[in-house]
Amino acid sequence: MLRFSEAEEKAVREFRSLHVVDHPNRSFSGRVFRSPTLFEDMVKCILLCNCQWPRTLSMAQALCELQLELQKGSPCTIAVSGNSKGESEGFIPKTPASKETRRNKVSTKGMFCKKKLELDGNLQIDHVVASSSTATTLLTTDNGDSEELRSHDSCHEFSNGNEYFSRTGNFPSPSELANLDESFLAKRCGLGYRAGYIIELARAIVEGKIQLGQLEELSKDACLSNYKQLDDQLKQIRGYGPFTRANVLMCLGYYHVIPTDSETVRHLKQVHSRYTTSKTIERELEEIYGKYEPYQFLAFWSEIWDFYETRFGKLNEMHSSDYKLITACNMRSTTNKRKRPSRKCQC
Repeated sequence: MLRFSEAEEKAVREFRSLHVVDHPNRSFSGRVFRSPTLFEDMVKCILLCNCQWPRTLSMAQALCELQLELQKGSPCTIAVSGNSKGESEGFIPKTPASKETRRNKVSTKGMFCKKKLELDGNLQIDHVVASSSTATTLLTTDNGDSEELRSHDSCHEFSNGNEYFSRTGNFPSPSELANLDESFLAKRCGLGYRAGYIIELARAIVEGKIQLGQLEELSKDACLSNYKQLDDQLKQIRGYGPFTRANVLMCLGYYHVIPTDSETVRHLKQVHSRYTTSKTIERELEEIYGKYEPYQFLAFWSEIWDFYETRFGKLNEMHSSDYKLITACNMRSTTNKRKRPSRKCQC
């Protein structure tokens, strides 16, 4: 949804005045979609971490399906003592999830190229290009947890029309998630280690330890002092490393920080021919987008949105079942490929 406010309107006008001179034909106008609640934004920022885009979509959809089941009173597992496994009778996970592990190793089967990218200071990604669809890569999160991902993360198919909406509810509220068992939530929605972070967040909100209203109030005046205060508060929440916090703060209207992950690295390499590392990424982002301060993120997003539409067509006309196609493997350059010489028969 779009949230309209005087502060947001002012930011959009100022960004356009800076940006339209350089890029008059880009479709992105400076307005960023937000969720109806800050809680939903915060959870979805966790879902972006350490997985491919199709799985992010899958986890978000599964949470909405779960909300409908909870609303209808379908049997599920709540957190009770003595039931650490969190199993419910007849339970069948609806969202296939990749195998997850805390072991610090990477499967090398079918692997012919491996790069290590260090992001966010604490986040390391072993980016694997593999010849087999079963190849895996290990991701280490901001909080030390590890996750093993397959090169083709599974994803729900988004159904058409009424069929989709008949089995999908709203995004679950903190009170709906707070009493669920972590193991049940992880299996039902394919969340893996994220389930623990999400349940802890929901419980802290329900118990009043985290006041979302106060965070929203601070964000009304998007000054640097408030940014620092909000960032410090988010640091206290388990699961919120630099990338996740930057995304949440962007949702709150702070556009001077660009969240950096493997997609940021890919974009700088492919569009700007920058061979970025964790030590150089902040400097390179400043060199490219610094002139649009304090709207560096909006300038970056305008550029990457234009890149996506060049590859996939108008995104507002794309069917929801195709959202999962917007992945790095579908953005590789198709130009400058060397032609193989034709092989002539020697008989």
